[in-house]
Formats: sequence, structure tokens, C-alpha cells
Amino acid sequence: MGVKAFSVNIIGLSNRIHTFQYEIGDVFFREYGKDTGLVSEGTFHAEVELDKRETFIEARFKIEGKAKLICDRSLDPFQHPVEVDRKVVFKYGDTDEELSDEIVIIRRDTDSLELGQYIYEFISLEIPMKKLHPRYQGELEMEDGSEGKIIYTSGGDTDDNNDGEDIDPRWEKLKKLK
Repeated sequence: MGVKAFSVNIIGLSNRIHTFQYEIGDVFFREYGKDTGLVSEGTFHAEVELDKRETFIEARFKIEGKAKLICDRSLDPFQHPVEVDRKVVFKYGDTDEELSDEIVIIRRDTDSLELGQYIYEFISLEIPMKKLHPRYQGELEMEDGSEGKIIYTSGGDTDDNNDGEDIDPRWEKLKKLK
């Protein structure tokens, strides 16, 4: 499936809900992930529901599948499950502009939407920073639950009360103004 398959001609769409189904594989990740390389292999099913209106298009992305990742600890490959349910609103305006993660301004003369890049980004956002094989997940949870070690401390209390310390008389008068 080439890049053109993810380009949806919005000028020809009527004002109603349209559904597009995509089967995503390694070819998709080679095309869209060549710059980042976060995900290079995987199998996914993506359903994009476009609700076209007069002033905007609401796109709902539902993506399910598994990404093939390499464990940071053992370098063993493993399948990481991914489920995405995101919404992006494309509003018509004078210039192309991304206002936030969920709102994108497009010109009225825009003839198509490139959905492939959004699908790739949503999958990439679900990849954990620390990629651990499932057999190490129990150890990770134990590490997260334990208290951290203090490497350095100044030795003083962090109390802001300062009850036992001598206070400059000028500051004492200011405290009374409360």
C-alpha cells in the first residue's frame, strides 16, 4: 500500500460521515518512519472516520495492532500491543496552521488530507520510552513502586517554618503585618 492510499480527496466528499479502513504493515513504516525510526515493523488495522461538515472535518482515528520492538535490556525482539483512539479537527481557514494536537487549520482550497502521517505519529506516541520485553515488566513495576535513593542532601531541614532560628527584627515586624 503506497503513500497515495492514505491521501483522502476531501473536495469530492459530501457532508456526512465517511469511513476508511487501512491495513498497515512494514512497507508503511519504511515510508513514514524513515526519518525517526521509532517503529520499523508491525501489523496494524486503522479505521479513520471523517465527519465532513460545512466549516470543519472531524477525523477519528482508531488503530489497533502490534509493533515489533527491540528490548532495551536484552535486545530480544517482542510484540508491543498498541491501541489508539484519537480525534483531530480540521477547520477551514485562510492559512495552513496547526493550533494544537487536536485542531488543525486548513485552507478552503485544500483538495486532500494526508492521513498516513497522523496514523504514524499516533502509533509512535504509544511506544514506551523504555522498551522492555514482557518478561521484565514485573521487575519494572517493582522498581517504580520502591522509594528512590537520595544521592545528595544539604543536611538542613526543608521546613519553611524556621521556628527555632533567630530572625532579623526587621523581618519580624513584616511578619506581624499579616
